[in-house]
Amino acid sequence: MTLPASLLSLAERQWQRLLEQAPDYATLPASQRERLLTLLGLSDFIGESLIREPALLGEVLASGELEQAERWPHYPAWLAGALAEVQDEEALKGALRRFRRRHMVVIAWRELLGLASVEESFVHLTRLADALIGQTRDWLYALQCRELGTPMDGEGNPQPLLILGMGKLGGGELNFSSDIDLIFTFPENGYTHGGRRELANQPFFIKLGQRIINALHQNTVDGQVFRVDMRLRPFGDAGPLAISFAAMEDYYQHHGRNWERYAMVKARLIGGECHYGQELGELLRPFVFRRYIDFGVIDGLRQMKAMIAAEVRRKGLQGNIKLGAGGIREVEFIVQALQLIRGGREPALRVRHLPDALAAIAASGALGEPECARLLTAYRFLRKVENLLQEIGDQQTQMLPVEERDRERLIHAMGFSSWPAFMATLEQEMAAVHDEFIKVVGEEKEAPAHLEQVWVDLWRTALEQEEIVALLAEQGAGEAEALATHLIHFKEEATRRQVGPQGRTALDWLMPELLKLVAGSREPGRLFERLCQLLARIFTRSAYLQLLAENPGALRQLVRLCEASHLVSEQLSRYPILLDELLDPQHLYHPTPLDHYKPQLRQFLLRIPEEDVEQQMEALRQFKQVQLLRIVAADIAGALPLMKVSDHLTWLAEAIIGEVVNQAWSQISERYGVPPEVAESGERGFAVVAYGKLGGIELGYGSDLDLVFLHSGAPGGYTNGPKSIDSRQFYIRLAQRVLHLFSTRTPSGILYEIDMRLRPSGDAGLLVSSLEAFERYQQEEAWTWEHQALVRARPVYGDERLLAEFARVRREVLAHERDPAELAKAVREMRAKMRDHLLKAGEGEFDLKQSPGGMVDIEFIAQYLVLANACEHPQALTRWSDNVRIFDECVMAGVMDLADAEGLKHAYLEIRNLGHRLNLSEVSRRVGDEQLLTERQHVLRLWQQWLECGADGV
Repeated sequence: MTLPASLLSLAERQWQRLLEQAPDYATLPASQRERLLTLLGLSDFIGESLIREPALLGEVLASGELEQAERWPHYPAWLAGALAEVQDEEALKGALRRFRRRHMVVIAWRELLGLASVEESFVHLTRLADALIGQTRDWLYALQCRELGTPMDGEGNPQPLLILGMGKLGGGELNFSSDIDLIFTFPENGYTHGGRRELANQPFFIKLGQRIINALHQNTVDGQVFRVDMRLRPFGDAGPLAISFAAMEDYYQHHGRNWERYAMVKARLIGGECHYGQELGELLRPFVFRRYIDFGVIDGLRQMKAMIAAEVRRKGLQGNIKLGAGGIREVEFIVQALQLIRGGREPALRVRHLPDALAAIAASGALGEPECARLLTAYRFLRKVENLLQEIGDQQTQMLPVEERDRERLIHAMGFSSWPAFMATLEQEMAAVHDEFIKVVGEEKEAPAHLEQVWVDLWRTALEQEEIVALLAEQGAGEAEALATHLIHFKEEATRRQVGPQGRTALDWLMPELLKLVAGSREPGRLFERLCQLLARIFTRSAYLQLLAENPGALRQLVRLCEASHLVSEQLSRYPILLDELLDPQHLYHPTPLDHYKPQLRQFLLRIPEEDVEQQMEALRQFKQVQLLRIVAADIAGALPLMKVSDHLTWLAEAIIGEVVNQAWSQISERYGVPPEVAESGERGFAVVAYGKLGGIELGYGSDLDLVFLHSGAPGGYTNGPKSIDSRQFYIRLAQRVLHLFSTRTPSGILYEIDMRLRPSGDAGLLVSSLEAFERYQQEEAWTWEHQALVRARPVYGDERLLAEFARVRREVLAHERDPAELAKAVREMRAKMRDHLLKAGEGEFDLKQSPGGMVDIEFIAQYLVLANACEHPQALTRWSDNVRIFDECVMAGVMDLADAEGLKHAYLEIRNLGHRLNLSEVSRRVGDEQLLTERQHVLRLWQQWLECGADGV
């Protein structure tokens, strides 16, 4: 088939550019030139590769490889020859990239010209990756053994680094422009032998892993070998880069998640089998394949598919042949579901390669042969489309092109005469997949509820306000006048806005049901106004209007939440993506268990390439908003008492802090390397200490985070990266990056407001202090109010050794002997200064936080008692950072009696509860002066007893 004129013109321009670099190619035979012009028109990657390295064309033409359907068995020997003269890591990077480019050109050449099936391409792409990864590891392992010694087990056996290839790489179906998902592991702990000094095996392999990633992932003048993604390893970015078999077994036994089971189905050892590989396979098999028939995987896969569908809506990925309905991912889910259900009892199903898995499924009778054959046909079609899309520009994409030129390229390579003809076939294939997906995995849908005609008339009929008021009154709706006014305004707004045909149809189904629900509420006028603000935000996003119209349950949850809390309606108005959460009340009103926030965040981020920093930041914010909505929903439903709400908000914040630091570390270390002590120990030497509400485990919905950063870096050291800087500067840039990730405004807003003013010397101090400098400051320069703040300080991220040292410093500072009278005077003066600046209560009002007898008075009493008495009870009074447990410890230590402590705790919880309810409705924290009188009097009596009259006697 002849190239279209536009592509032929592009091909001629590329041909002329190539001739400028290599004029001798003008003598190519006509047949070769014709094929080359076709390729130059179809693929920017081939064109730019040949123009960049003109000799490459002559090499591949002379080699005969373009006519060979099985080149992959030669890859290991060819690569070994290319690396034979390599002397250092920079030369290694260049050799790897040139080898990849040459063989990727051959793979694309054959497939784009119809000489190779997509299966042939997958085999060669996978085997090429195997060779590049395996020989990179072997070359660097030999180099590092010469430098540091050979890692041994307890019996003196050398220990290798094993690499698991996951996903498409593991399944033998690597895309043309795919990242590679890897996991690094080694058999046993031990120490190196033969080096200048002994080094534990784990830091040896972590360092080796870092070098492998750098060799493959780094962008050089020759490009990349592969984008390397390590997030599927145990504990994700928060986990060590390499772990022993024993640690891996422990992780999957105690922490492994369902989605990790799905991922492990395709896990494959890179670089050939060995007895260690067999041992690893035996170790992982019980986690992946259950001994019993496991129908529980269906629910997990259905939930994962629902998450992907929500992502498609959020990102507008309707043209995505991988993630959309009937896409590649649905075929994979069908196959994985049937493998995991029966694979424990039927070993024949434990295969990685998807076409082989479909054959095994058909043979087992788990799915009929016609259905399996139909799925395989659709799968091959979709994977061919995906591969050709990526061969255009060596870009990882699954989106159908919108530019006419790329559409012409795709249909030419696929053998179609027009875009409509191609789309008709594509839609037919994807429909077949989706039908089978519904049968195997399922998808819940709700039928529209029956409505009385009056609600339809209220929305669809042009009525005067008086008529609307009368109809609403007949239905028993309160605030009929206000509701009618808001309805008329909303109708006018909907008429003016560009809603689109699908959106208008959705509104016609949605609004009658919504009016009926609103009319039955306590304050219909106010509630409908809130809901209209939300709907106005999603007028032009028909997918969300359809979501509410087609899911009456979701609409009911929306009305319920917005009626209970203005905060929720504001949050949903700002971030409409949260509407997806309304589809599943079981999750909506049951927030994530505290210890699941970190792994769930890790899973949420796995779908986004590590190098896509903007999408990573956006995903962090989306995860926070989703979790926040679930916490608020459970709070509104009465499922969470106040203290548990704060626990959830605190654990959520800690999970996000850990992920932000991981991302910042990855970005900074990629550019600068890491300090020498980090490279040696594997520990990061960085800690985040929470102060204030986060430190005291009493976060509210709008709380900012008071943080202090510490490091344990040695002075005078320099990082080991391509752009070396001193260790202190490394940690400062790390801290700056952390703050940037928190504070950058994306479409979902900022992550958290961060307050760093409690660090040593406040705004005048360094962003991050060494532990030694922090200790010196606290012992020699800090004011009393800074020691008060330290009472509420609590580490939330860091290496165990650094955190233990911080705990020691905090304990010693708090337990310093102080004069009670001088301490009381300093605390009173600070309290008076705060009240002068922050108290906003007018006459007849009580400010829950700043008025006498309020929250801050209680906090200051707790801080005073710790600072005055910790010298005699250092373990007890420095153990906790939250007020309730501080008061409990004061009772145990004999510092205060039980009745006083219970009264303070009661006052503290009552004030917090009232403030929390006001915050939920976004009402001022100032209340009538008659409220909480008994609690306030108790607080004031104890303030008088300890800080006014009795300081000398404490």
